[in-house]
Amino acid sequence: MNVRRHISAAALAATTALGLVTLSACSGTSSAGGDGDDGRLDVVASFYPMQYLAEQIGGDHVKVTTLTKPGVEPHDLELKPRQASELRQADYILYLKGVQPAVDEAIAQSGVEHTVDAATLTKLENHGTDVGHDHGHEGGEHDGGHEGEEHEAGHEGEEHGAEAGGDPHIWLDPVKYAEVARGVGDSLAKADPARAADYRKNTETLVGKLKALDAKFADGLRNSTTRTFITAHSAFGYLAERYGLDQHGIAGIGPESEPSPARIKELQTVAEQEKVSTVFFETLASDRTAKALAKDAGLRTDVLDPLEGITDRSKGEDYLAVMESNLAALQKALGAQ
Repeated sequence: MNVRRHISAAALAATTALGLVTLSACSGTSSAGGDGDDGRLDVVASFYPMQYLAEQIGGDHVKVTTLTKPGVEPHDLELKPRQASELRQADYILYLKGVQPAVDEAIAQSGVEHTVDAATLTKLENHGTDVGHDHGHEGGEHDGGHEGEEHEAGHEGEEHGAEAGGDPHIWLDPVKYAEVARGVGDSLAKADPARAADYRKNTETLVGKLKALDAKFADGLRNSTTRTFITAHSAFGYLAERYGLDQHGIAGIGPESEPSPARIKELQTVAEQEKVSTVFFETLASDRTAKALAKDAGLRTDVLDPLEGITDRSKGEDYLAVMESNLAALQKALGAQ
């Protein structure tokens, strides 16, 4: 998959035109300022991590529509005409630039005043196929920050998230996700000043939950047999840096990049040298390569969910629950005590 694939100008024009035609047919939308039939702010979120923030912070004051339905791999999303009209009618749009090229392009042409790119609310970093080496094997201090650390991106890292300037998987680090949450809270307060106090209160509640999650990860991963894990694609770079782990992705940052035979051989060597017990796969992308690697190397398999969407196969009903399942899976795989 080429994650920089853009919809053509002609397709975008057709989508926009059809969206305009269907404006009057769409139900449940409102004009800017949240003065629709139910008085709620119409929020459009690009995919699940943005949807979760909007719902948690907006609370009863927002009606959230997500462009990426459950079970759809976000990077592959192609917008339907109805979704183009939802974008144009939104009071507030929350997205993460660099994850979904079709969404980025449509949002740029939507003309919505209150449009927030979550990538601008924290510092993005470059992660290639392997990350976290500076933190491996010494237990990793949980100092809550890694500003200034440089990690050279591999080819996949340059391809995926390049529009946003780096690895976009910021939601998998609870600390970074909390930074984004604060920015979302501030921006919702500006978009809907009459209810700013509620947005700020909800933000603090969510940030508190994320701080507690961060503490669980830090404590739960402090002592382990190994600091190294192998996963289907390199989505966990921020998490690895935060907690002193060493991630090895079968694919790169893009979930459907095919690894070379040399890469597979390298991972087999890593697994043997670093006492890796488990190869992780995920719910929204193919598990074929991960399971083949595990079989060849005599390793177990388990799910480490990059949380790009919630489905019936997810090990939890929301972000916090799935992240706790991820922690339990990592503890088991790493031999955490």
